[in-house]
Order: sequence, then structure tokens, then C-alpha cells
Amino acid sequence: MEPVDSPLTTHVLDTTSGLPAQGLCLHLSRLQDLDQQWMELRTSYTDADGRCPGLLTPGQMKAGTYKLLFDTQDYWERRGQASFYPHVEVVFTITNETQKCHVPLLLSPWSYTTYRGS
Repeated sequence: MEPVDSPLTTHVLDTTSGLPAQGLCLHLSRLQDLDQQWMELRTSYTDADGRCPGLLTPGQMKAGTYKLLFDTQDYWERRGQASFYPHVEVVFTITNETQKCHVPLLLSPWSYTTYRGS
């Protein structure tokens, strides 16, 4: 389970197996207002349940534009599976610093789906 105090969470499901995508590397970045460059905040890996606990602490969450970059190529290569997308970038905006933001990813070698979770 992810910590209750983590305001930003994700969950990755491998839809080819119907199981959580364990060991998938992801990078969290925030778009800087002044120079419009991405600043990486954290690199993490999904756990056995396909989650990354504690991506941001409550004090780190600020209104702005964020990006989760999922390294799907490495994930599929470790499984001996070819894939179409070498990575998946999910760009989203946080407007309320006190509201939890959940970004799920449903993943297959040939497609992906994401949505605003709860």
C-alpha cells in the first residue's frame, strides 16, 4: 500500500498478464515556470503491486505541470517481449496542492491507457 500522506500516486497494470507491472522504472519531473525546462524530481521503480509509494511528499506538491515518464522498453525487454513504445510520457497539471492526484497506467506492448484516478 502507498503511504496515506503521498499526494501523488501511480499504479501500473500489465494488461497482457493482468498483473501489476513490477520493476518498471519511472521518472517524475516538473515543468519550471521561468525557463520552461523539465526538472527531474525523482526516479523510482514500481513495487510488487505495480505502485510507487511516496512519489512526492505533501510539502513537495505544488501547483504546476508534471510529467511521469515510464521506461516501457526496458520493462518489455526484460520479459523478452518486443514493444512499440520505448517509453510512455504522461503530462498532467496539478491545480490544487491539497488534493490527492492518482495517475494509473494500463500497459501492453502495443498500447497504453491512462486516466485521472482517485
